[in-house]
Amino acid sequence: MALKAIHLAEVPNYDHSNFVPENATILSSTYISSGCAGKSRKFMVMGHRGSGMNIMQSSDPQMKCFKENSILSFNNAAQFNLDFIEFDVQVTKDDCPVIFHDIHILSRNEGVISEKIVTEITLEEILSYGPKKEPRKVGKPLLRKAKDGSIFEWKVENDGPLCTLQEAFEKVDTSLGFNIELKLDDHKIYDEVELKDILQAVLKIVDKYTDQGRSIMFSSFHPDATQLMRKLQDYYPVFFLTNGGCEIHTDPRRNSLEEAVKLCIEAGLQGIVSQVRAIFRHPAMVSWIKESKLSLITYGQLK
Repeated sequence: MALKAIHLAEVPNYDHSNFVPENATILSSTYISSGCAGKSRKFMVMGHRGSGMNIMQSSDPQMKCFKENSILSFNNAAQFNLDFIEFDVQVTKDDCPVIFHDIHILSRNEGVISEKIVTEITLEEILSYGPKKEPRKVGKPLLRKAKDGSIFEWKVENDGPLCTLQEAFEKVDTSLGFNIELKLDDHKIYDEVELKDILQAVLKIVDKYTDQGRSIMFSSFHPDATQLMRKLQDYYPVFFLTNGGCEIHTDPRRNSLEEAVKLCIEAGLQGIVSQVRAIFRHPAMVSWIKESKLSLITYGQLK
């Protein structure tokens, strides 16, 4: 019922001729659906952070081929005839939705490492990191912290500037649907007013480009964010992201597929995005999800 994270060249051909070239990049999400955001095939494929996520400590060159969550990575993914790309959106201090996965952004100046929270700085400062759009201009060096706390220089073969959600709508091939992950800090408690402001800042940009005909869906690990996004609009599908019990969180709604299904039903969400290992641990959940008229997306590696 699902695939592990694989290189694009290993993706099965599903009615797409000449689907990928030999030197294809990484894909790390699979899609199972009864129809979502204008797409109708039973099986669809989604590019994780565009052409794949970056793991700086990996020896696999594919993990450092294209800068994740960049316009460059998104448009590279478009050539593989994918249905959707997934990317992470946060809202800056001055209310601009930017595409960036990590909660913190790291740099180094004269040997000293600085670490700032993305949502507590302005768009101008965010865009001062990494490669610049203007020729001959150099931004602050970007670093990346691994889960074990080790820090690596964020260098990839095909680098690109950090970007905003608006730029994605303006510069990415409209054949690609967007899975907009609403990225929130697991260690922060949000009140409803703050959460609403964040989601409305994202919706303001999305609504501006409805005439593109692009398929859109929202997803989030934050239960309250998914519920509120569903209340704020009923045009775009909203999916709940879950580890399905592979990791334990203080919020019990995040700790099992059963709780995920209950949340989706109660909030009127369209489906679940689950860590694939949770599905293989509890395969009977697929039938329950289907019987509940929910769509299912899986992500992650089996090992």
